Amino acid sequence: MSTSRPAPLGRYPSDRSGRRMPRWAVVALATVFVTVLGVVVYLGYRPLVSTPITAERLGFEILDESTLKIRFKVTRDEPGQEVVCVVRARSRDGSETGRREIYVPPSDSDAVEVTTHITTSQPPGMGDVYGCSADVPAYLTR
Repeated sequence: MSTSRPAPLGRYPSDRSGRRMPRWAVVALATVFVTVLGVVVYLGYRPLVSTPITAERLGFEILDESTLKIRFKVTRDEPGQEVVCVVRARSRDGSETGRREIYVPPSDSDAVEVTTHITTSQPPGMGDVYGCSADVPAYLTR
């Protein structure tokens, strides 16, 4: 035989004890939280310094079994900023066979055309620009 006993007072909340927040306050707090979270995410993931640099391969020429000549164009929003670009040679199977860092000095024009040679470890099949950066290593500027 089971008898139901009332719960001890003060241990469990009853419907009449405690205050509840109004629904509009919960919605307002949730909206503020989501907005603040969105601002933090936006500020955290955007670049801190905006200096877009793009590079475009204009052409390449295979000079011999171990040398490739590549021509590319570097475009920057701030022409007075120095840039380093990495160009590479690839064999016919797509593997990288040569790589070179190229220093691009500041200029008056926002677009600069550069030509360079890459020495390869295998016969080259093509050349491309791997990428460019404004973080120029000190050994390139000496």
